[in-house]
Amino acid sequence: MPAEMANAASPTSAGSFARLEVWQDREVGFRDLLIRASWKELSMSVLRKVPGIVVLAVWCCGGLGTEGARRLVATEWPEFRGPRGDGHAVSKQLPETWNEQHHVRFKVKVPGLGWSTPVIHGDQVWLTTASPDGHDLRVICLDRNEGHKIHERVLFQIPTPEPRNQLNSYASPSPVIETGRVYVHFGTYGVACLDTATGVQVWARRDLLVDHQEGPGSSMVLYKKLLVCHYDGRDQQYVVALDKQTGRTVWRTERSIDMSSVGDFARKAFTTPTVVRGAGADWLISPSAQGCYAYDPRNGRELWHVRYSGFSAVPRPVVRDDLAYVVTDFAKPHVLAVRLGGKGDITSTHLAWKYTRNGPSTPSPILVEDLLYTVSDRGILSCLDALRGDLVWRERLGGSFCASPVASGTRVYFCDREGRTTVIQSGRTFQRLALNKLQQGLMASPAAAGDELYLRTRDYLYCIDASSR
Repeated sequence: MPAEMANAASPTSAGSFARLEVWQDREVGFRDLLIRASWKELSMSVLRKVPGIVVLAVWCCGGLGTEGARRLVATEWPEFRGPRGDGHAVSKQLPETWNEQHHVRFKVKVPGLGWSTPVIHGDQVWLTTASPDGHDLRVICLDRNEGHKIHERVLFQIPTPEPRNQLNSYASPSPVIETGRVYVHFGTYGVACLDTATGVQVWARRDLLVDHQEGPGSSMVLYKKLLVCHYDGRDQQYVVALDKQTGRTVWRTERSIDMSSVGDFARKAFTTPTVVRGAGADWLISPSAQGCYAYDPRNGRELWHVRYSGFSAVPRPVVRDDLAYVVTDFAKPHVLAVRLGGKGDITSTHLAWKYTRNGPSTPSPILVEDLLYTVSDRGILSCLDALRGDLVWRERLGGSFCASPVASGTRVYFCDREGRTTVIQSGRTFQRLALNKLQQGLMASPAAAGDELYLRTRDYLYCIDASSR
């Protein structure tokens, strides 16, 4: 089934964007990383695990000058959707099968309610949680190996929290972690930085306000020395970058698309931005209500935008070569492939393709080689040709989905609200490898570090490890 094709020039080949990829910059420490290589370049890397030591080979990317040598760290999951922000684990050896009795290294009860993804650095796992009524917002640090508690701290107390959607929590935005610091975000209720060794708060902000209507949902991203956050509410819509050392505002940019013709409920969104690096330029790909923007992440200057009809979108965009894959809406989600580049309003010139059936309202898409996978909230899994937008196959998994998928090599993991994880083999025919079941549902997106998979259910955090019986 062909996609609905836009009246625009056909998508270009990789061309000058051959090395365009999601990237992050961690500036200090052995486990710090910066990833700019394409998956083809990545396959040239070598990662070996020997007893007690992770040995990493570094690779050089042509054309990157003195910034050529980079490290890919298998033992970290630093933010929502992992090291590259696209759901891919570094390890190709994540567990394929498990249940409550098998391959569980630990199962730890987590107080409160939260759908944030755990973040992992060294021997620490950090996650946020909240009282179900939203009055207490806290952060918890666990030992990665055994699951025992290292730190727990109430960061914010909220006298009158706004109502939340029954499928949301007051701790849905995921933290960001790097050497020595963890950054936590609760939307309008506050953002804070903590020292990972002591658990002591370094700084906090309570003045970045917005009316979420349904509760917070957007996660932060780290770009060099900046923390970038979306604040897309009913009342105002803006993007802000904070100095990660002090929390002060470095730049703030208001959304430019005119939304005066839509109701205030149609102005909110819950997306997370993605940073990409092109030919000599870094871009912040930033979906919102009624459109998607690209900004210069250094100063917040808008570079271009694409208009569409939609709001309350949740999925984080993914990028491959010169295409960004964006989901438009919660109620009627369409998947757009936007060609990167141009200036101003590029709606009529840079829309490569649009797919309009069974889109994901909440789970982010995932790319594996030349295939784009989406799962609708009602459990319809679609495999699309990433370049053309054609439907390759579609399969009903059953269940309901909120969590974003993860990939380990060419295996892809889809977690549902009933506690099941469907594992498939990526390819042009549907092949289910395993169906795993836990006692509680999975709303939070998984994390992966080393060869372990971390799954957060309603009340527990699991470490799934194939070497554990």
